[in-house]
Amino acid sequence: PATPQPRNPATPQPRNPANKLNVVPCTIFTGDNLYVMRGMNSESIDLIYLDPPFNSKADYAAPVGSEAAGAEFKDTWRLRDIDVEWINLIEEKHPRLHNILLAAMTNSDKSYLVYMASRLLEMKRLLKPTGSIYLHCDPTMSHYLKILMDAVFGRGNFRNEVVWCYTGPSAAKNFFPRKHDTILAYAKSEEARFNADAVRLPYVAEFTSARGVHGANKGSAKRERHNRGRVPTDWWADGFLSNVSAWRKERTGYPTQKPLALLERIIKASSNPGDVVFDPFCGCATTMVAADKLDREWIGIDISEKAADLVVRHIEAQQGLWRDIVHRTDIPKRTDLGKLPKYNSRENKTALYGDQRGYCAGCKTHFEDRHLEVDHIIARAKGGTDHIGNLQLLCGSCNKIKGNRGMEYLMSKLQIR
Repeated sequence: PATPQPRNPATPQPRNPANKLNVVPCTIFTGDNLYVMRGMNSESIDLIYLDPPFNSKADYAAPVGSEAAGAEFKDTWRLRDIDVEWINLIEEKHPRLHNILLAAMTNSDKSYLVYMASRLLEMKRLLKPTGSIYLHCDPTMSHYLKILMDAVFGRGNFRNEVVWCYTGPSAAKNFFPRKHDTILAYAKSEEARFNADAVRLPYVAEFTSARGVHGANKGSAKRERHNRGRVPTDWWADGFLSNVSAWRKERTGYPTQKPLALLERIIKASSNPGDVVFDPFCGCATTMVAADKLDREWIGIDISEKAADLVVRHIEAQQGLWRDIVHRTDIPKRTDLGKLPKYNSRENKTALYGDQRGYCAGCKTHFEDRHLEVDHIIARAKGGTDHIGNLQLLCGSCNKIKGNRGMEYLMSKLQIR
């Protein structure tokens, strides 16, 4: 089928009316995931899987002639003035996260971590109390990302550091071939679900009868446990998952594609049929295909327009049918904030003037009420809302400099002046 055309539909009702979603399931967004996530309702997602850039300091592109031809992304990072101001903005509300960003050893690492921190904060907001998040990374930044996840989700919500092992050729001469990735699994809360029985594997050895002081009864119970199979450990090197050539037929040419079986195990373990699975870096759509096969709803975001095409092709190939897939390039509007006063209302201005004690949030100069203007911290065009938590007072000069950009832009410009 042809690629679905971008459209901006009126927000439809989800299939499950009890769900808090303001985005119809089976939607693929093309755009910056930070802006799209800002427009999604809080506590509306059951499971997040993300396979973001790894700070590998390399650029990737699908080979010409492959199914994913045209898909490409840069994984090189440099610290900009705006990144520095992001760090300053995080300091005020998330001091622990701020300390981690300062500890990065290089400017490239710091830029990458700022990028990830701002997005992980949104992902935490989106997860339901019963939800979980799986962050796929490699040894390049896994040590930093684990500390980042501790700061955002809490160390007590850490569940597993899954090691996914795989085979394949290597050109390494001065070190052992690097043949594993790390998947950091965190729960949103103690309520997070885990379906151990859904992912059990058969034991390799045959069952042998165990008679002892409890006789046949003990042997029968052990046989029953043996027949149920075992829950995988946090070291995944079993069969299809570890054999790269075994899932070669799935490959589209997308540079960082993962096997379908890997995503199926994660989805089975941490969601139920009908739940919403979300992938903010969906790439070649493996997460969407796995969720669709397992009767889960899904939402995906990718910066590349190619992702929308790959979602449609893969689901059709796997399921043999056409799903009503929506492709959007706009930012959704949150519906979970209730009725809000107009953003520049006297009510908001009075409250903000008291909170800021009459000082401009940009240049920190004191002004009379009439010289301050209500402004969005995060612009509407980038997912910002009219909620008072996203509003501030700026003097006319600072408001003009900032325009519809973020506060990090304004602060970086003020530093230069």
